[in-house]
Amino acid sequence: MYFHAMVYDPHIFQKEEQSRYSEDTGTKNQTKIRTAKTRIYLSTLYIGKSEHELIQTIQESLKRNPDLKVSFLTDSLRGTRETPKASCATLLAALIDEFGQDRVEVCMYHTPNLTGIRKSMIPKRINEGWGLQHMKLYGIDDEIIMSGANLSSDYFTNRQDRYHLISCKRITDYFAKVHDTVCSISYRVVPNASAPGGFNLDWPTTNAHPAPLTDPKEFITQATRLLAPLLKPASTSSAQASQTDTQLYPLLQLTPLLKPDTSTELPALTTILKALATPAFAGSKWTFTAGYFNMTPWLRDLLLASNPSSANVIAASPWANGFYGSPGVSGMLPAAYTLLGRRFLSAVQKAGLENQIILKEWRKGTVNTPHGWTYHAKGIWVTLKDQPGPSVSLIGSSNYTKRSYSLDLEANALIVTKDAGLMKRLKEEEEWLQEYATKVDQSTFEKTERRVGLHVRIAMWIVTLVGGAL
Repeated sequence: MYFHAMVYDPHIFQKEEQSRYSEDTGTKNQTKIRTAKTRIYLSTLYIGKSEHELIQTIQESLKRNPDLKVSFLTDSLRGTRETPKASCATLLAALIDEFGQDRVEVCMYHTPNLTGIRKSMIPKRINEGWGLQHMKLYGIDDEIIMSGANLSSDYFTNRQDRYHLISCKRITDYFAKVHDTVCSISYRVVPNASAPGGFNLDWPTTNAHPAPLTDPKEFITQATRLLAPLLKPASTSSAQASQTDTQLYPLLQLTPLLKPDTSTELPALTTILKALATPAFAGSKWTFTAGYFNMTPWLRDLLLASNPSSANVIAASPWANGFYGSPGVSGMLPAAYTLLGRRFLSAVQKAGLENQIILKEWRKGTVNTPHGWTYHAKGIWVTLKDQPGPSVSLIGSSNYTKRSYSLDLEANALIVTKDAGLMKRLKEEEEWLQEYATKVDQSTFEKTERRVGLHVRIAMWIVTLVGGAL
């Protein structure tokens, strides 16, 4: 399935006074919400519990446009983590209270992988390792913003991420169907002033199938019936395809909800990387990045087998990792990702590719200190031989990890273009993303502050053993 991208605007969103894109993107997003006429749909992991400016902007738009309807899709585990204190669900329940459920719906997906005794025993935050609603789809009327970012203040102030604006009704309609379908198999937030956090999570009586916590097996069966048709390719003539300079292929990874699994992201990514290893694509270059550096072994092997003329892998420095300084087990994650980065470099050296593939770490200050930033960008850029810039790129929510392909719901877009202007913009994005990235090698990991303790290695082993994923 592909769509012709009518208007395409790739951004790196980095909100600071001297940023080339901050004012444009921030103002554009708020303006689009304020002027929305018929629909706003927002699929995200969570909305920050203090995002009052975003909620106020949506309130203004709902008041101004009586035909406007707003739909939120978040994750149940992450969206209610702070309950009975204020949470994402608390914030959104107030919006339902004001405008009614006919104009505002708040849906919270719950994974069928965490039920019964396991759910009752696993503590909050750690329980999110068994699967989340991780898609980031921000649709407003006939435009959609594809991103890897959630909707909370750190993403809008001191976190490096990517946003691509696509102005095409067909694409926006398609992802609206994905959003609506997952909403139809999710819990609903119902305001209740006397309940903890000010809300209840209800399973609508209109749902003709059981809830994931009631009958997970039948839930998956019914989810497959609803979602599988959305992943089937649309019939498009080759003549029609050849008339477009830019094509966009929506990719979905919905593994926990599909039996058999007909997800499209993993097969598409595998096909692309295998093609790069063939003689026809010799001399290609690529850049790969993920907010959390934990690529699967098969992905690592395919990247190495591509034998690029040059390649960059960008990871977050431990001091730019969103979990840096976190209490408990999650505070070990920056060290765990450091260990994984070191193992990747060892694989590069073993393959004899150390002069072709470079590992860089992104850092701008230190997390939780003045002017310290976190890094959350993710994507792939492929530049073919003799091309002025990337002609292939991926944008979306996936971190390209084990959990991305087995536990979470992910939505991405594959961009394929022959347009020289868009190639130039993608090249600028690829290069500018490395402005704060520095090359690392094995000597970097041998420094005292980069040594990974035995407790971190044991924790990584336990997480894998019990079925979770980093």
